[in-house]
Amino acid sequence: MKNTKKEPEKKIKSVSYAKWGYIFILPFFLVYFTCHFIPQALTIYNSFFENYREGLTQVGPKFVGLANYVKLFTPTAEGTIDILKYTGNTLILWACGAAPQIIVALLLAVFFTSYRLKIRGQQFFKTVIYMPNLIMASAFSMLFFTLFSNVGPVNQLLLSTGLADKQIDFFAYTFTVRGMVCIMNFLMWYGNTTILLMAGIMGIDQNMFEAANIDGATPVQTFFKVTLPLLKPILIYTVMTALIGGLQMFDVPQVLTKGLGMPDRTSTTLIMYLNNFLGTSKNYGMSGAISVYIFIITGIISIFVYRNLTKED
Repeated sequence: MKNTKKEPEKKIKSVSYAKWGYIFILPFFLVYFTCHFIPQALTIYNSFFENYREGLTQVGPKFVGLANYVKLFTPTAEGTIDILKYTGNTLILWACGAAPQIIVALLLAVFFTSYRLKIRGQQFFKTVIYMPNLIMASAFSMLFFTLFSNVGPVNQLLLSTGLADKQIDFFAYTFTVRGMVCIMNFLMWYGNTTILLMAGIMGIDQNMFEAANIDGATPVQTFFKVTLPLLKPILIYTVMTALIGGLQMFDVPQVLTKGLGMPDRTSTTLIMYLNNFLGTSKNYGMSGAISVYIFIITGIISIFVYRNLTKED
C-alpha cells in the first residue's frame, strides 16, 4: 500500500535588501541632523534672546521675545529700514548677475551640443569655460579693485587715450560698483551653469532633433519646441540654485568694497549686514533674527519663482 502522506514543503527564506537602502542613506540624515538641523534650530532659538558682547562685558542671554525682529524693521534716524534696503540691494545684484549668466550659459550649451554644427574639442571648451569658477571670489574681487582703483590700469588707459581728462573714482558711483559685482558673479558662475545645461541637452534623445530636422524645423523652432521644453527641469534647477546662492552673496561685495558697501551702503547685501553683528559684538540675537528673515525671504521668493516657471505644467 502506497504512503499517501505528503511531506511538508520547505519554505524558502527570502532575503530582504530593503534595509540596505536605509543603511546607505543613514549617513546623509546623520550629517544633515548634526550639521544643519541642529544649527538651524539653535539659530531660531537664539533669535528670541538678547545675547551680545559689549567690550569685555557679556550681556545676556536674556529672553526678549520678538524684540530683535521689531528692531530689524524699526526705521533709522534717516527714516530708512536697513533690512529692506539690503534686501533690495541683494535682489538687484542677483538679478543683474544671474540673468546674463543663465542666458549666455543656455546659448553656449546649445551651441556646443548642436547636432548640426558638431563642434569638436568639447572637453577643451568645457575646461576653458569652467576655469573662472576655480578662482577664489576674494582673488577676483582684489583683481577688480586693483584694475578700477584711482591709480589702476583702467584709469591710466582712459587718461592716456584721452577718453578722460581726470581720474574716475569708480567706487563713488552706485552703477559702477554694482556693475563690477554683477560682472564678477557672471564670470565666476556662467561656466558651471553652461556645463550643467550641456549635460541636460546631451541627455535628450537625439531622435527628437532628427525628427524635427526631417519635419523641416528651423534651429530656432527646434530650440523653442524641442530643446527648451525638455531642458526645463535642469533649467529650473540652475535658476533656483542661482537664486539661493545670490541671496547669500557675501564675499565679492565684501572684499571689493572693504566691507563698507560703498557708496552709501548701496552694495551692502543681507549676509554683509548679518556679518556686522557677528564681528566684535558677537550679537547672536540679532544675527539669529536676520538669519531667520533670510530663510523666510529665500523660501518665499523660491516658491514664487518655481511656481511661475512650472505654471504651464
